[in-house]
Amino acid sequence: MKYQGSPNFTHAQQDKIGVLVTNLGTPDAPTKGALKTYLKEFLSDPRVVEVPRLLWWFILNGVILRFRPKRSAAAYKTVWTDQGSPLLWHTKAQADALRHRLQAEHGDNFVLEFAMRYGNPSIPSVLESMFQQGVRKLVVVPLYPHYSASTTASTFDKISQDFTRRRWLPELRFVTHYHDYPPFIQAAASRIQAHWNEHGRTDKLLFSYHGVPLRYLKNGDPYHCECHKTSRLIASALQLQPHEYMTTFQSRFGREPWLQPYTDETMKALPGQGVKSVQVFCPGFSADCLETIEEIGEENREYFIESGGERYEYIPALNDSVEHIDALYSLIQQQLHGWQLEHDTVERAARAAGLDGGTPTIG
Repeated sequence: MKYQGSPNFTHAQQDKIGVLVTNLGTPDAPTKGALKTYLKEFLSDPRVVEVPRLLWWFILNGVILRFRPKRSAAAYKTVWTDQGSPLLWHTKAQADALRHRLQAEHGDNFVLEFAMRYGNPSIPSVLESMFQQGVRKLVVVPLYPHYSASTTASTFDKISQDFTRRRWLPELRFVTHYHDYPPFIQAAASRIQAHWNEHGRTDKLLFSYHGVPLRYLKNGDPYHCECHKTSRLIASALQLQPHEYMTTFQSRFGREPWLQPYTDETMKALPGQGVKSVQVFCPGFSADCLETIEEIGEENREYFIESGGERYEYIPALNDSVEHIDALYSLIQQQLHGWQLEHDTVERAARAAGLDGGTPTIG
């Protein structure tokens, strides 16, 4: 095996600290062809679909990729903008805000970029760019508050796969979850409270999370437990009573049981239970995307209203709100501890000795 080197590397190069922010991904365009490429990469990931590979290959290529790309492309067209998909430009805005904060406080020796687990900008291409810029210590922050093998671990797999072909490896720190991180909880509570201040409250608040098959929970995945903990912590911050909120799971696929209660079935049932108005917030989504805008914002609204509901509101994701950027920046600062201190100490020592080109300090 030939390991990839850094052709532009020099031993006098200034070492830098890198922060890589990642999210799930998006197709390059709202077209059948682009969706087929994206879905093939996404659904071929054994972390996402834990089915025997040979069986799944026939299902994926013989059935799903023949029909689903066209339907998905039509859905993406409803949310697409001149900047691309909402997930792409929200994630870019988050990265831009975090980069500005990081470099304003610590200077240009810190590099912050974003990448997508599936699609573009790809993790390998962004890592290559960061290493070419001199990154020798790397913090990876997947924007999934809740750990799941199908999301967080898949991101680690992709990074590890890239590292297996490299001659030189950086020091690595990897954030696996932050579902109960106080600044994140406060940012979520503030988002909901701001919505209440403007629109008032409803009969019930739903926390809706992306679903996973029930067997993942039974096999030890902590995702379900972490989602419920997040709901409890946000509800506590908002001083909600247990009957005023509930946790549900959306986006199930296939015939096997997934985490319950299902969001869509809950929406159909609530009006018959006397709940005529609901607000929905999705704590597991760091940025609005097709799933929150179309599935929660529109599809489930129809289920609720058609079943007798009178008022339905989707509370937007945290996106690049000040509170969210503050929470993520605080999380990054925790990961930089030690590295950051070492770097700043060396910089100060160099300035004091006049090694940065300035005048030596004489004391």
